[in-house]
Amino acid sequence: PLARLLVGRNLPLPGECQMRKVAVASLIVFTLALTACGQSSEPAPTTPPAATQAAAPAPPAPSAEEMQAIVATLPAPLNEASYENGRRVFAQCRSCHLVEKGAGNRVGPNLHDTYGKPAAQVADFRYSPAMQSANVTWDFDTLDRYLTRPRDVVPGTLMVFAGFRKPEVRRDVIAYVAAHSKE
Repeated sequence: PLARLLVGRNLPLPGECQMRKVAVASLIVFTLALTACGQSSEPAPTTPPAATQAAAPAPPAPSAEEMQAIVATLPAPLNEASYENGRRVFAQCRSCHLVEKGAGNRVGPNLHDTYGKPAAQVADFRYSPAMQSANVTWDFDTLDRYLTRPRDVVPGTLMVFAGFRKPEVRRDVIAYVAAHSKE
């Protein structure tokens, strides 16, 4: 009767095909019975999938105080900058740029680890011809001029940005990017 129920018919089971169905159904019932017998009141230990085991958790982002301490180690005049003000002003840049390691690109490249490096060096970003041919290194002097008026430093750049007028604002933004290049 159980075999007929598992096979889904309430008819006699003639023929080899039906006998195979009964055998498979019996094997399933037997396996389920063995599985149920082996259970205890203790929960079974759970093992995360291999991919989860291999991936280490990301370290926590540095605090604003830790980042200000990094700013203090930068060369003058960046060591006098306000990390917090740079972070606040950089919010205007976030629609196009990120600075966090591994965060990817937006309309503009991720600026993590670009301070002190030649232009157009982020491997997975497609730069404009003007930026590709720009012979500049993103140091304080170049960035200070660039953030004043980008088209004066890289004529033909696709970056649409009017610039920052105040030198201390430029300094703070540059220090913010430079600190993220050092973390």
